Amino acid sequence: MKFKLFVCTLFCGLLTTSGLQAQASLDSLIDRNMASLVATYKTLHESPELSHHEEKTSALVASELKSFGYTVTDHVGKYNSPDRVGYGVVAVMKNGPGPTVLVRTELDALPVEEKTGLPYASKVKTKNDAGQDVNVMHACGHDIHMTSLLGTAKMLAELKDQWHGTLILIGQPAEEAIDGALAMLNDGLYSRFSRPDYAVALHDSGNLEAGKVGYTPGYALASSTSVDITIHGLGGHGSAPETTKDPIVVAAQVVLALQTIVSREDSPFDPAVVTIGSIHGGTKHNIIPDEVRLQLTIRTYKEEVRQHILASIERITKGIAAAAGIPEDRAPEVKVSGTEVTPATYNDPALTERLAETFRKTLGSENVVKLTPIMASEDFGRFGLEGRQIPTCMFTLGAVDPERVAQSRQTGRPLPSLHSSLFAPLPEPTIRTGVKAMTAAVLELMKK
Repeated sequence: MKFKLFVCTLFCGLLTTSGLQAQASLDSLIDRNMASLVATYKTLHESPELSHHEEKTSALVASELKSFGYTVTDHVGKYNSPDRVGYGVVAVMKNGPGPTVLVRTELDALPVEEKTGLPYASKVKTKNDAGQDVNVMHACGHDIHMTSLLGTAKMLAELKDQWHGTLILIGQPAEEAIDGALAMLNDGLYSRFSRPDYAVALHDSGNLEAGKVGYTPGYALASSTSVDITIHGLGGHGSAPETTKDPIVVAAQVVLALQTIVSREDSPFDPAVVTIGSIHGGTKHNIIPDEVRLQLTIRTYKEEVRQHILASIERITKGIAAAAGIPEDRAPEVKVSGTEVTPATYNDPALTERLAETFRKTLGSENVVKLTPIMASEDFGRFGLEGRQIPTCMFTLGAVDPERVAQSRQTGRPLPSLHSSLFAPLPEPTIRTGVKAMTAAVLELMKK
């Protein structure tokens, strides 16, 4: 009995020592590469590109991955529009038999004018798909994501003796347009390359301290569906409304009535959002227009809830128009986008808890936080395929100076959120934590 106890103690001690040595090795590797990673981050931050236009960003990511020894394929992605080029990047490293793990980053930026005042702030201006002049900024942290992926790629290339299997690194375009993941899948991502056993990603946060990560088992992000409504009326002179069918009055009633879908038709246990983000109609004070246009975003977790909301939007809109006396041949048009739609992000609970435990061992329990789901949206979930065939997990990366987070909690003054012109991640600790957490996650899933 004593001999067995001695062997067990010795074995456990060896495992602990081995784990500590592996972690020290990873820390040392990250230390040696931090300066170049921060420099890469600042280069990416200064040179953002809009969705569908990530040509130079894609080339930079592909070049870096090639230099680390990966087999790289670029221009992966097929959109519905034939004039759009796919700028997706796929990097593969095969390291013997074993599991296949996919790690994804996004490449695109947002049409936002940066106001951070940073010395490496973006000054980029370009034209969007509509031909309008816009400023461009990495206001959602995709530059942090790319840098973390490149750092992880470098670490794993140098730690090949600690893992086995096939590693697939994805540089995905057009996440902000929520059609980039689908474009890569439509271009044969899983048939041309390997179908993964797991898919993992990270996303930075505007209210979590740098140095920490968060995780959310199950539903983490909502689905997103864009809807366009055109309300047709019968225009005329503003002084004689009785001779018209006023689409502005109908639109006002529709805006208010649509709010009752969530409050009166949806179960309070099924989170949902119906937001009218844009309304346009009319040209002058004394003219009743012929039409009003509305743009909506619908957010849900469950597909059946989404379908119910879409049906209710059409029923309510057409019902109000009919009650206002608008003839059937001028009934409202309700168009659900076929491209601006993405499913909810569902973190496989078993995979997520497994990685959370890895993060606790790697970063310390005090730096790992369980987070509640939010109604923002992402298209990462598409990599899990319909019916959640592939376990996926997107974890959260803290990106804010801890002192600023503490001040915000003390004063109640909100921090700049993602998509804000003032969003400015704290580069060094954020990138360090992103690289360390993602490398540890892959090593856990592909360990020998």
